Amino acid sequence: MEPKITDMQLRRMEDGCEYRSMTMEARADDTDKIVEGYATLFNQPYVLYENEDYKLIEVVDRHAFDGCDMSDVIMQYDHEGRVFARNKNGTLELPIDDVGLKTVAKLGGTDLGNQIYQEIKGGYSTKMSYRYRVAEEKRDTVYDRDNGKTVVTRTIMKIKKLYDVSVVSLPANDMTSISARRFADGVIGEIKAERLERANTARRIKIKLLEA
Repeated sequence: MEPKITDMQLRRMEDGCEYRSMTMEARADDTDKIVEGYATLFNQPYVLYENEDYKLIEVVDRHAFDGCDMSDVIMQYDHEGRVFARNKNGTLELPIDDVGLKTVAKLGGTDLGNQIYQEIKGGYSTKMSYRYRVAEEKRDTVYDRDNGKTVVTRTIMKIKKLYDVSVVSLPANDMTSISARRFADGVIGEIKAERLERANTARRIKIKLLEA
């Protein structure tokens, strides 16, 4: 059963947004109340979805954020509601290095931010998620005979826009798992449709050969 999501979050996914999880830790700094982590790691394959027949692997290219619109990125709770950090006012930094896209947030400016900082510091909230839109990707599909699975590797080449990073309450609003599952279902559906079309084409050719 899929976790419940709000109507606003559903509309965001319907609009082509994707969500991926990350881990955030609190820095030992009770003045600015800083939390940090990597939103994504470059060139590090991870399994996005797997069942008995298919495995979907995702990789983020080192240059995926080149030219990405990060002009106004916010930090929220469960991707909605009040904002407690923002890169426009300097309370949210998004430096890119050879490892990945790093997130550094100063949460001491609001009451909500202070509360979130204490939750992260105390280990009550450790998961985060970021919302973005892909501009360019490539896919490689192979059949793993040893495991009897079709393996699809999706490489995200360009990310068009980064919208927000959010502390998330798992499993109540696990947008990452829902987003990943929906994307995987779409890829698997395309593979099945392509196989069916090839089978139908082969069948039509066979019938014509028999009729000749």
